[in-house]
Amino acid sequence: MPLNYMYDIGIYIYALSLLFYISDCVHRNRTAKRTGAGLLAVAFAVQLLVTGVRLFGDSALPVLTTFDFLLFCSLSLTLTSLVITFMKRADLAPVILGIAGFCVTVFNRMIITTGFKPMEMWDMWSSVKGLLVLHITLASVSFTALMVGAAFAGMYLFLHSRLKTKKWNSLIRRLPSLEMLDRYSYAAILFGILLLVLSLTIAVISLIQEGQLSLLWDLKVITTFIVLCVYLNYFVRRTIQRRSGLETARWALIGLVFIVINFLLNAWSGFHGWSGV
Repeated sequence: MPLNYMYDIGIYIYALSLLFYISDCVHRNRTAKRTGAGLLAVAFAVQLLVTGVRLFGDSALPVLTTFDFLLFCSLSLTLTSLVITFMKRADLAPVILGIAGFCVTVFNRMIITTGFKPMEMWDMWSSVKGLLVLHITLASVSFTALMVGAAFAGMYLFLHSRLKTKKWNSLIRRLPSLEMLDRYSYAAILFGILLLVLSLTIAVISLIQEGQLSLLWDLKVITTFIVLCVYLNYFVRRTIQRRSGLETARWALIGLVFIVINFLLNAWSGFHGWSGV
């Protein structure tokens, strides 16, 4: 079966699973939730199969192209959605993360083809290939963790607004407390920040070993450090200044906006073009 067809089947199953998840959110229905979780597990298996084909069929490690990077991100988001499904009072989180993962999956299919195209300048990085693979892998997992943190931050803002206006419904009663949402968001973002710092450190080491320090002035590198500064600002406000959960939740969403912008700037980067991450 061609890889594109396999990928499309995964998208259809993913969309169907989201319909069942949303149905459970609108009208509490455990059968719909279990069906959605089962379909999401099948979609995850298809994504895993596509990743395996990319890995063994092309005789190259995944995440060497933008397609593989986004595939790994959607795979991580799908797995996270499945895990959170079994958490108590977290019915909305799998839906939000599932929609995010579905959007990444569809964007990957529509914008970027599955045709394997190694990074055009991969040969010049052959001596630090292992470091770059580690850098890209950590970056993709960091991206996923920060998206999870933003999802919980969004739920925090939603619940806060509902409590403030005293608008209650069955969905509100199924959400975790504001304190728990703040804690979940902070844990995910802290994990994402640590991975991002490690990823950037490895990237700088690779540039030093290759004598390519001039690339530190590349637009993508500069904006990535700006993203890191945004999240460090979040960390300072959350842990040192002890700002309110409402303020830090907003900063978590601002950070996500910067991440998306940073990714889109790949097209204007000297060595992070659309042919590679």
